Parts: sequence; structure tokens; C-alpha cells
Amino acid sequence: MATRPELLSPAGDMERLNMALTFGANAVYLSGTRYGMRGGCANFDEEALRKAVTLCHEKDVRVHVTVNTLPRDDEMVTMPAYLELLNDIGADALIVADLGVFNMGKRYAPDCELHVSTQTGIVNSATAEGWFDMGAKRVVLAREMSMDEIARLRQNTPKEMEIETFIHGSMCVSFSGRCLLSNYMTGRDGNRGVCAQPCRWKYALMEEKRPGEYFPIFETEQGTYIMNSKDLCMIDHVKELMDVGVDALKIEGRNKSSYYTAIVTNAYQHAITAAMEGRELEEVWRNEVEKVSHRNYYTGFYYGIPGDSQFYQESRYIRGWQISAFVVSCDAQGNAVLTQRNRFCVGDELELVVPDREPMAFRVEAMQNGEGEFIEACPHAQQEVRLKLPCVAPPHSILRRKTGS
Repeated sequence: MATRPELLSPAGDMERLNMALTFGANAVYLSGTRYGMRGGCANFDEEALRKAVTLCHEKDVRVHVTVNTLPRDDEMVTMPAYLELLNDIGADALIVADLGVFNMGKRYAPDCELHVSTQTGIVNSATAEGWFDMGAKRVVLAREMSMDEIARLRQNTPKEMEIETFIHGSMCVSFSGRCLLSNYMTGRDGNRGVCAQPCRWKYALMEEKRPGEYFPIFETEQGTYIMNSKDLCMIDHVKELMDVGVDALKIEGRNKSSYYTAIVTNAYQHAITAAMEGRELEEVWRNEVEKVSHRNYYTGFYYGIPGDSQFYQESRYIRGWQISAFVVSCDAQGNAVLTQRNRFCVGDELELVVPDREPMAFRVEAMQNGEGEFIEACPHAQQEVRLKLPCVAPPHSILRRKTGS
């Protein structure tokens, strides 16, 4: 039987970290407030980093810290102290893209594994082995590799070197995410964590002698989106990834919601279990990835150059479900205290999502506010709500409602 792969989930802040832990992540990847490729999320200051590592290790979950921007010389001045901090707090691995940072990691964070970021564009066994010979424990392969290419790379590299690949989330039209479009158009450097995603924008043509007069560019009847990629989804192909020797399966999305982190982590952990047991994945778990905000799905480059990779509906996402509340606490009879996130009412049909069983639909028969008063609706974000659930639910379980949009 194949070794169970590590499921690596994104954690853009403490709430998303808790959801990853609740719903089955074997490891999380996160960033401090510097040197990470996702500047748009809250990330973790020093105190939060220490808390995150402690919390994860209590649950036997590994912490990988991204140090994968391409820093300039002035930013490298503070790098040694930052790496020493990560070593001191017990981070399990550093994800790096810059050779200078890699070498500093060996010196200033000797207890941390070094993982080579997808930003380096590894597509062959010689490069992967070169990084391994320099001290890398793991390589994160370029998303542009096919399944056959990954199999060959695995066969031609030391078995002690771990391989990680992306299995779900946003794709970048530029090779391994190395892009100057955002920097050129907005001054926000995608290689330093602050991409404005201009590849998702809708463009028009303006002739220089007709300023202010815009002409549409039609690739299809919807317009032109030559750089707007679909989202990656490999939930139907987990066994194939395991068969070619992938050690870690990575979910993209540190800028995405805690709901996304929970649902996608939960679905892929069930997919891994099904693959380990040699059975088909139940349809309910395949459907779960459709219940998060996403663009149309495809399988990226895993099966050759994708013939239909573009998404033709601007940068808007498909959103058919809305989170209603998170569970704060719940007794043995299912009486729960919730934190509201979006308005719902008595009579609404909700779904309860807990880590270890299929989602359960139920109707809200009655609910109370934090003072114990019966209410018909909960319109205020973050308000305390009390109601009876169809089963016992641990903290961070989710109530959601179908929106139909």
C-alpha cells in the first residue's frame, strides 16, 4: 500500500488556521508579516507565529512558513534575525524561492527543513536533485508539469527527496507565478507578494486619436479573457498522484476564506482516504468542492497542455453557497452557541458541516440571541445565536445556506 500523502492546507490568518486543523490538514503553510507571497491576507506577527506553531504541534500538524518572495538587498538585512526567529519557535519547514535565502536558511535556521518553492520553476530531475544536493528536503514542482513528467522525475531522483504538488485552487497564466504584469500596471510586485491580478481584468481597445472611446475585444461572445485561467481541481485524481510518487498534496488559497479552507481540506482528506482504501470517492465529497467560491474547474497541465483553460466570466467566482455561522460550542444534546456570519431566519434550511461525517440538512425551528430571547432572524454580523443542531458539532463546525446564485 502506498504511503499516505501529507495534505497541506493554506492558513492566511488564525481563523483559517483553526479551520484547517479542525477539518483534517496534516500540515499548514503560512507566512509572517514579511517575505511571504500573499501580502493580501492578515498573516502572522511574531506572537501569532509562536501561537500557531504551538497549536499545530499540539495536534501533531506540521507548520511550513513561506519565505518565498524575491527580496532585494535592503530586505536581506533583516533576514538572518527573521530566520533565527522561525528556528526558535519550532517551524518545521521554510518554503524558499531565492538561493540567497536558501543558504541563509541553512545557517540561521538549521533545525528547519528547507522546501524549494514552486516559484523556482522545477520541471526536471536534474534541477530537483541539484536542490536536494544543496540541502533541500522537499521540492514543490512547477504547476506546468504533466503527470508523466512527474513520474519520470520521481524515478530519477533520490527517494529521500520529497515531492510536493498543487492539487486545488487558483492558477497563474505566468510560468510558476513569475510575472511582471501587476508590477508594470500597478506598481504591485507579484514576486513580492502583492499581485493585483490584472490577468483577471476585462480589457478593451482605445485608439489614440479617440481618447475615452472604448471598443470591445471579442475572443468569444462574452469578451476576451486571454489570461484569466480556470481553477485547478484534482479531487478525482488523487490516487494517480499517489501512484506517481507525490509525497505532499497542496491546496492553494491563503487569501481565500476560512470556509474555503475547511471545505476543501475536508473533501481532499476524504479523497485521500478513499484512494488509500482502493475505492471510489463518494459523490458527496466530490460535490463539496463545488460548494466553495471558485472559477470553473479543470485539471491544469497534469494531462498535457490544457485545451480549454480560460475562464470567460470576468474575475467573478461561482458562488452557490453562503456561510451562515460557525459553531463556538455544543453540548451532548446538540444545543449550540454560534457566531453569525450572514443573515438567516427561522424556517430556513441550512446544512451543518462537521469534520467526520457527511453534511446534514436541517430546518431552523427556533433560535435565541445571546441574552436567551427568541428571535426570528439574526441580522447582525458576529452576533451570538443559540439553536439546536441535528448532531453534536465541535467548535469551528460550519452552518451554510444555499443561495442559488
